[in-house]
Amino acid sequence: MNSQRRIPSLTPCAGRCSTVFGDSVCRGCRRFNHEVIQWNTYSAEQRLAVWMRLDAQLDQILVPLLPLADLKHVEGFIHSKRVRVLDSASKGRKYYHALKICEKNRNLAHDSGLGIDSKQVKPLWDEFERRVLALANASYDFAWLRADGIRQSILHLEESH
Repeated sequence: MNSQRRIPSLTPCAGRCSTVFGDSVCRGCRRFNHEVIQWNTYSAEQRLAVWMRLDAQLDQILVPLLPLADLKHVEGFIHSKRVRVLDSASKGRKYYHALKICEKNRNLAHDSGLGIDSKQVKPLWDEFERRVLALANASYDFAWLRADGIRQSILHLEESH
């Protein structure tokens, strides 16, 4: 194997994109539609900014939902499942990957470090998805309302000159 071969960069993609169906926010990764489309053209700084926003959302939603989680145990669990995360990945991002693994195989819940049992996985996943998508949509709406407000201010300034 050639050691010079490029390792694909990590993306937030969850493999179930809904932007192709017209969603402004992807139901899988929660990126804005233009971020999904333009991801491969983004600079490292632009990608990091997106990662930071997404990780902050995961922290805001998952950390309170999983009060018994043990971060070191979760890190070992996701590492054992060969999940790649950025060095800067947040606690919520790591919890997300562990929960996603458990959502696919509930029998792993006890070993995940999340402090949950197999019966809690499905309701917890459903509640997480509901909350995080609502937060992502609110972030999108706020970003576009803010951008429109800036545009209106610029137009107003131009009209007054």
